[in-house]
Amino acid sequence: MCGIVAATSATANVVPLLIHGLQKLEYRGYDSAGLALLKGGVLERRRTVGRVAQLVRQTEDLAATTGIAHTRWATHGAPAEKNAHPHLSHGLAVVHNGIIENYVQLKAELTAEGYVFTSDTDTETIAHLIAAELKHHPDLAEATRHACLRLQGAYAIAVIAEAAPERVVVAREGSPLLLGVGEDGHYAASDPSALLKTTRRMIYLENGDLADLTPHTCVIRRLDGTIVARPETRSQLAADAVELGSYRHYMQKEIFEQPTALANTLEMVTANASLQPGLFGANAEEVFAQADSVLVLACGTSSHAGMVARNWIEELARLPTTVEIASEYRYRASVANPRQLVVAISQSGETADTQAALRHAKALGQPLTLAICNVAESAIVRESALRFITRAGPEIGVASTKAFTTQLATLFLLALLLAKAKGRLTAEEEARHLTALRHLPLAVQKVLALEPEIAVWARRFADKQHALFLGRGRHYPVALEGALKLKEISYIHAEAYPAGELKHGPLALVDKDMPVIAVAPNDKLLEKLKSNLQEVRARGGELYVFADQGCQMLEADDATHVLALPEHYGLTSPILHVMPLQLLAYHAALIKGTDVDKPRNLAKSVTVE
Repeated sequence: MCGIVAATSATANVVPLLIHGLQKLEYRGYDSAGLALLKGGVLERRRTVGRVAQLVRQTEDLAATTGIAHTRWATHGAPAEKNAHPHLSHGLAVVHNGIIENYVQLKAELTAEGYVFTSDTDTETIAHLIAAELKHHPDLAEATRHACLRLQGAYAIAVIAEAAPERVVVAREGSPLLLGVGEDGHYAASDPSALLKTTRRMIYLENGDLADLTPHTCVIRRLDGTIVARPETRSQLAADAVELGSYRHYMQKEIFEQPTALANTLEMVTANASLQPGLFGANAEEVFAQADSVLVLACGTSSHAGMVARNWIEELARLPTTVEIASEYRYRASVANPRQLVVAISQSGETADTQAALRHAKALGQPLTLAICNVAESAIVRESALRFITRAGPEIGVASTKAFTTQLATLFLLALLLAKAKGRLTAEEEARHLTALRHLPLAVQKVLALEPEIAVWARRFADKQHALFLGRGRHYPVALEGALKLKEISYIHAEAYPAGELKHGPLALVDKDMPVIAVAPNDKLLEKLKSNLQEVRARGGELYVFADQGCQMLEADDATHVLALPEHYGLTSPILHVMPLQLLAYHAALIKGTDVDKPRNLAKSVTVE
């Protein structure tokens, strides 16, 4: 979503740092950008609709030692310069991530006091509210603290003011924000990648924290005014990990990083002779023994991973498993079960809906919680009793690829460990599954080698307006993920169905202009899937079938295209079968000329409801 970068330095010009930070946050998705600087004690603001590159051209003449910058993803108010951050009020400037739920009431109150609003945003309310508080609390940090006490909703904010020329005040509640510690200054950002070029020393703020930064001091308070200490950590993220390198797009780079990402994620598993529950936390063995069912909370791609996991957990561990869309779960009357393992899945660990759903489950009296996440310091990880950190590395492309497959690998481990805890995994089965996991990175490389054939397929239907994806069993969620990838980055309307549902409605859509993509592994449902595909052929539909090597599939003809993956992968087949669908979407988007890494209207880390 939106991105924040802030800096105050004793001697350095912070404009290049702010611009570089915004460029590193572009992957999160945005529609406008801007910055505000303190030059000689006077605020100067530049804003633009569109890419950060346009802001670069507007700021080439600027230099300052204190400033804040922002990329905006529109929530309140259309993408327009008047709605771009920073917002000003009486000598102060504010940038903000999140949504202020009571801004309408605050705006009415401030308007009555004479404050004039020039934007359609909720953020401008924060600027005017802090300005109003400064009349009663002349210190910028105190005024910001009192303003935050009146805000309802989620926010991460950064504030500078002409009256405090070397200070940046930041605060967070529900939206990610961290501090950077340097030799010459202090910094803040919504993502560590924005600061890696300047410092690796990071301090992660908690909800309800407010930090008062100067070049040489950093004081963190709670909103009740109490001073607190937060630990400093050294980021392990490599600066070159977020560089594009020789690849055309980040999505392409991340698709081909999947063998390494899976090897890294599984390193502690495949190096051992047996599965150890401690991989998920010190008390995982006790928690797994207690659990009598599983609840998965996730959004988007992560929810598809959860759907595959349901199949694995119920088959291997025989535990009833439910997958809930996080944004829906907490708004219905669910039945709490204190012995249910609650699994929250999020690439960023800051997904607002998933975080809120996790908190709701805990509030209902469900303490057995597990986070599966790619960011060790994230909120969802910190709020869960158990955690498994996938080692996908930074994922810049909005459309998730390697984060999804490492989530799947982790969830397969979870299914195996739950089965082991329940006495439903023999030593022979455990050894066989460990062998399969050790083979997984090599198997992935073989699948990715099919890219040239998949690119040819993409040319055949990139001009289509619609596509239908089919799968059965544990591969139906893979079909869902394939459809999501295609619509996200190529803007081709795509839907996925369990193949057995084809005759219950979707078959009405099938004609020569509706390509049908089928996930067809060599499993117990293959023969039934073939019957479903014959229904498509009989209606003149064009089929694209991803099968397994050696399985007897439909005969290829002008309307039936079959591509066999190098081998059959058994229970881990979903991890392998999703990769051709990722490549299919990528090459279709290339042909259509869309913005692959930053598709329209979307954001990477969805930190608002």
